[in-house]
Amino acid sequence: MPTLYQELSLAAQTAYAEVLDQARALELDALAGLTGAFHRRTIKGCDYLYFGYRDPIDGAQRRVYVGPADERVNALVARFNDIKAPKKLAPNAQAALALGCAGTLPKHHRIVRQLAAYGFFKAGGVLVGTHAFIAMSNMLGVHWAGGDKTLDVDFAHAGRNVSLALPSDVRLSVHDALSSLEMGLLPIRELSGKAGAQVRNPRDPELRLDFLTSLARDGEPVSIDRLGLALEPLKFMEFSLEGTTQAALLSRDGACLANIPSPARYAVHKLIVYGERDTAARVKALKDIEQAAALAEWHLHSGQAAAFNAAWVDALKRGKGWRTRAQEGRSALVAKHPALDDKALWRGPRSAALSP
Repeated sequence: MPTLYQELSLAAQTAYAEVLDQARALELDALAGLTGAFHRRTIKGCDYLYFGYRDPIDGAQRRVYVGPADERVNALVARFNDIKAPKKLAPNAQAALALGCAGTLPKHHRIVRQLAAYGFFKAGGVLVGTHAFIAMSNMLGVHWAGGDKTLDVDFAHAGRNVSLALPSDVRLSVHDALSSLEMGLLPIRELSGKAGAQVRNPRDPELRLDFLTSLARDGEPVSIDRLGLALEPLKFMEFSLEGTTQAALLSRDGACLANIPSPARYAVHKLIVYGERDTAARVKALKDIEQAAALAEWHLHSGQAAAFNAAWVDALKRGKGWRTRAQEGRSALVAKHPALDDKALWRGPRSAALSP
């Protein structure tokens, strides 16, 4: 029996599915005034939908990301011209929360929702960290037993290093989006004077926003002009930025659509990160293990062990540094949760022998 999560009631799962559909419909409704067409692209074996249109201001051809070509998105696209999205999602989000779905703090939700409204996720942004883990619980129809508390809000973008199934020609100012909230959020400046990859409120030191990307060869911050900010490069970040999906982030104030990592890749990435952290980051490292364990358990008990194992094998095949860290994380996970030492999760290539 699962111990790291509980199944949400059918009513809660249905309520979340309705909010997700409405949030996606609202996204499509915003395109209704544009002349264009939907296009399908296949990237690394996964299908994604985009909406291509001509910008009414400068006449340029542009593309916006709609979502993975799953059953729900395809259904919304099929009735695109008939969609009359609801103006307010708050009542439906509140109903889902009352039935047991997980929510985020209102101030955190305001930030994510504002960035979504400004087009951050259409520009390739991905919500990572614990807020993504929270969003996954609703998406998977479960309630996590732990590992879902955080004071930070973490975002990532592929920068120039990863081929994401997301567009690269949407422009926005992240600084303008955050300033419009009037929450006192200020970017931490780099020595060059450019807005850095971290945003804080001096009067609320516990609230921090981090903007991340994968590590380039020079190890320098990656400046993304179309976002108006720099991104902090982190080792192994690209693993979570491939094969992303969509989820609705809930709070009592409403809901918004965000790109998040796939659950399997997120879990394996957490194991790799555990092996990378030093002893000074032990609290975060333990949370990495708990989140990875919860997702491993869900994959094992939900008949999705093959998806988890595919992500695991992908990590092992990426080189010695990846293997060493991933196996260190796996050893820590099974030491604390022996029931998860199941071959269905951890089968690997012969060239990458697994530690016992």
